[in-house]
Amino acid sequence: MARMFPIGMQTFSDMRDRGAIYVDKTALIYQLVTEGKVYFLSRPRRFGKSLLISTLEAYFSGQKELFTGLAMEKLEKEWTKYPVFRFDLSGSKYTDLEILQESLDFLLSKYENIYGRAPNAEKPSTRLKWLIESAHAQTGKQVVVLVDEYDAPLLDTLVDNTTFAKMRTMMRDFYSPLKSEDAHLKFVLLTGITKFSQLSIFSELNNLKNISLKDEYATICGITKEELLTELSPELSAFAKKNNMSTEEAAISLKQMYDGYHFSQNSPDIYNPFSLLNALQDKKLGYYWFSTGTPTYLTEILSKYEALKPEDLEGFPATEDMFNVSTEQAETPIPALYQSGYLTIKAARGPRYTLGFPNEEVRIGFLKGLMPYYSKKKRDENTMFISDLTLAFEEKRIDDGLNLLRSFLASIPYDAEKQDENHYKTMFYLIFRLASYFNVRTEERTANGRIDALLETPDTIYLFEFKLHDTAENALKQIDDKGYMIPYEAGHKQLVKIGVSFDDEKRTIKEWVTR
Repeated sequence: MARMFPIGMQTFSDMRDRGAIYVDKTALIYQLVTEGKVYFLSRPRRFGKSLLISTLEAYFSGQKELFTGLAMEKLEKEWTKYPVFRFDLSGSKYTDLEILQESLDFLLSKYENIYGRAPNAEKPSTRLKWLIESAHAQTGKQVVVLVDEYDAPLLDTLVDNTTFAKMRTMMRDFYSPLKSEDAHLKFVLLTGITKFSQLSIFSELNNLKNISLKDEYATICGITKEELLTELSPELSAFAKKNNMSTEEAAISLKQMYDGYHFSQNSPDIYNPFSLLNALQDKKLGYYWFSTGTPTYLTEILSKYEALKPEDLEGFPATEDMFNVSTEQAETPIPALYQSGYLTIKAARGPRYTLGFPNEEVRIGFLKGLMPYYSKKKRDENTMFISDLTLAFEEKRIDDGLNLLRSFLASIPYDAEKQDENHYKTMFYLIFRLASYFNVRTEERTANGRIDALLETPDTIYLFEFKLHDTAENALKQIDDKGYMIPYEAGHKQLVKIGVSFDDEKRTIKEWVTR
């Protein structure tokens, strides 16, 4: 009998009671609770943070029966029940301070119904402080505090400086008892997407351990290759059979699509659990993670910065302080892209890292997410445009393809980006990279210089040279003068040279010449 997939399930007790698939992380959880006391973990959305919180809630509540057959069953001997406060801040869209106040009131009231409410207390921090002390006094056990998506109110208001400042003040006040009530606390874990450095939990909790980049906890969320091949072996076999693949071929296809995340210098490859489980359930590859939508805060952050260069989109060197920093202090979009899961660590050597797309799903998702940001068109319009453009170049209808491109570029609002040559190269890269049928490269090195763009189909290589304040003929002449075609002449594919000039007033293609 096939096992139940936990799609849409984030509650550990529900998964265990219903016999749903659960990839056992309890050995790492036991290590976490026995080695320290106050933790912070950053992971992208849809990566299992809520399930981790729920598992800890069940463990500290002494629900031994839920851990039957898991590593924790043998590791834990006492199964002490502690008062557990779980605060999930992901359930609201925080557009103003009133919504945050209502949310905190609701979360606190749940536990005040059990342990009572502080007399005449109105501030959330005062109520939380009293609750912690009251629960400790009534049960004789220290309190466990678990906060899921602690940063949701701040991410929702990040680009609204006035509201953000008010939110930060209230959140700083709410979290302050996590320092002052240390003697009454057994364990604290906060999860989120980014670390907001100006909150008291990071500046004042000197015993807080940030495990986001620690090797020993790199796999506490997500699914490793070993877990896929062992704990998900029946589902992998079913996927392979449905797709007429061997198990090895199925594993390779899933790896290319969903694997490739690294959360520390020596992290193993980690699959996105949401996408992997959806693919195994549907028995087909799909863009599951991206289909849930690009976070609003990310598109708003991207709008604050200049467009990324095409060559930066596939991998670039970085130091930790370039990506593991607070979003509100960032000077580039890199921290937000890393923390939201669009970039990951591809390699590390000492203090130097290489960041890039983790896998094919994220690469396509990122490019599709950026396209509306640049063009301000609806997603369906972009999809049709890409389809028509792809077909035109497949059929060698170059004029038709460039006319489509001209029309698309002209549709971009004049204030969307700085209209320099790099802008047009970036747009070209984004557009053709979405057509995964093509191999597209920009700034391709040759012995005499760099080709602006190269587009390769199964039977044709198109070489592009772009000019902003010059003619298409001169662009074409540069291809010849620099000998850009020479490295490709020994191959069997047809070679096409395309010189393109741009009109900086109309902000689109002015003319082109092909040979």
